[in-house]
Amino acid sequence: MLVTEQNYELMEGKGIEAYVKYNYFDKEQHGTRSSFNADQLYYNEAEDYIVCPMGQHMQNIGTHKEKNKSGYTQTITKYQAPNCNGCPLRGMCHKQKGNRIIEVNHKLRRLKAQAADLLRSDEGSRKRKKRCWDVEPIFANWKQNKGFRRFRLRGKDKVGIEIGLISLAHNLQKMAKAKTKAPIPVRAA
Repeated sequence: MLVTEQNYELMEGKGIEAYVKYNYFDKEQHGTRSSFNADQLYYNEAEDYIVCPMGQHMQNIGTHKEKNKSGYTQTITKYQAPNCNGCPLRGMCHKQKGNRIIEVNHKLRRLKAQAADLLRSDEGSRKRKKRCWDVEPIFANWKQNKGFRRFRLRGKDKVGIEIGLISLAHNLQKMAKAKTKAPIPVRAA
């Protein structure tokens, strides 16, 4: 599942706990995510500003709406640092001309924070570990052993049929292997 605001909001609306990793969750866990990324900066909700790595308050300079391909509308807020001239962190912080401007989707930021809390919980840790032996080996088998790296058909209906056939073949192969490993019944004389 591609993790988007729309998917998180759908799960929240249906009362589903979102134990779904977003794209950089693992990097955050291992401490390899840059502290200069916009989503890593501190946000003061009461006064609506973001603190840059040098401690400046980046002020709200406007909000706009973006619509994605599926028609879902997101609200994006822009923040700008007051003065980046002479900042010793400028080269690591940003490459823009002038002062740094970042875009923030506050709803997505909130939903990802909720997901992160769930994923870091004991239950989330169990679910993440379980995925390693429940789901991932199947995809690895399809890719490495069966050579299935991309769908050959286009359109949701055709892709659904294709994934169904691949899953069916996978399950039939598992059943065949299980039957060959079954002990041969001994008949009484």
